[in-house]
Amino acid sequence: MSGSTGLRRVLEPAGVLPQAAWRLDASPEIGPDEVRIRVRRLNLDAASYRQLSEKHGGDGAAIRAEVLDIVATRGKMHNPVTGSGGMLIGVVDEVGPESPLPLKPGDRVATLVSLTLTPLRITDGLEGWDGLSEQVPAAGTAILFGRSVAGVLPDDLPPELALAVYDVCGAPALTDRVIRGHDRWRGQAGVEGEEPGRAVSVAVLGGAGKSGSLTLAAAKRAGARTTAVVLDEAERDALRGTGLADRIAIADARDPVAVSEAVGEPADVTVVCVDVPGCEHGAILATAEGGTVIFFSMATSFSAAALGAEGLAADVTMLVGNGFVPGHADFAVDLLRRVPAVRALFEARLAAD
Repeated sequence: MSGSTGLRRVLEPAGVLPQAAWRLDASPEIGPDEVRIRVRRLNLDAASYRQLSEKHGGDGAAIRAEVLDIVATRGKMHNPVTGSGGMLIGVVDEVGPESPLPLKPGDRVATLVSLTLTPLRITDGLEGWDGLSEQVPAAGTAILFGRSVAGVLPDDLPPELALAVYDVCGAPALTDRVIRGHDRWRGQAGVEGEEPGRAVSVAVLGGAGKSGSLTLAAAKRAGARTTAVVLDEAERDALRGTGLADRIAIADARDPVAVSEAVGEPADVTVVCVDVPGCEHGAILATAEGGTVIFFSMATSFSAAALGAEGLAADVTMLVGNGFVPGHADFAVDLLRRVPAVRALFEARLAAD
């Protein structure tokens, strides 16, 4: 078990798994069940990049220097403030003889596990990155363990686009699972005062972003009624005409009352896809009794969520979006292929970066 989970890579503190470790051994020599990746590009998660950008006032050189320092110090890209990292794409370089992963040398892959647990070594000083975007051209090596997850990049998508989709692919897949479970429950047992089979209502905070737009697309495909909560008119205009949201409302996700008023009738399922802290209480207020809140943001304070729900006497189920649902990568890529509006939003975001 210790090999398959990467325990041998932990340098400090002893006895914890790689994600919880302060420092990992990122040496390129692999163990029998490991895989070495030649790194081509990193994708910093939105919460981590926002924190770094705000800390350094948008100074790209300073952001780049801190990312390099984090990786050199910790042997992984694990932001010590947000506790988050991101993911990467690269080419399989070597596969250990005991690796259970279906990979072979030369495969172009995206690691579908967090950079916070991936041993990472940067060899080019990130010289091709200006520090002003979440996607980071890079050279170096990364290590996957026996219990890691990776996906071979699709041939029909640019690597940068595939990376952006894979970075958030857990959100739409989990949302789909929750909605379909909700529908079955309504259809079998019904809800007092409601007709069995009524379409589930879904509110997405941060609906114009990457994870938000994919989540809206997944909700629509599952037959839900959708409300997107966005920050400003620019985000509202970006979503208009896409068909992803039945309603679009403007509110600051950190303002609980504003979010509740924007959503209106409480939603059966509320999904938080906003990369700033302080969105927990608004999501709870916007969710119907007996409903579900999915927190899909690494900026979430789970103590604030739990204590806030208790203080509001809110009977809601709260889920941590852990980023992994079986088949999540294929599910998200299929949405991108089938829903042109989602692809357009992603491509616009990449162009802006």
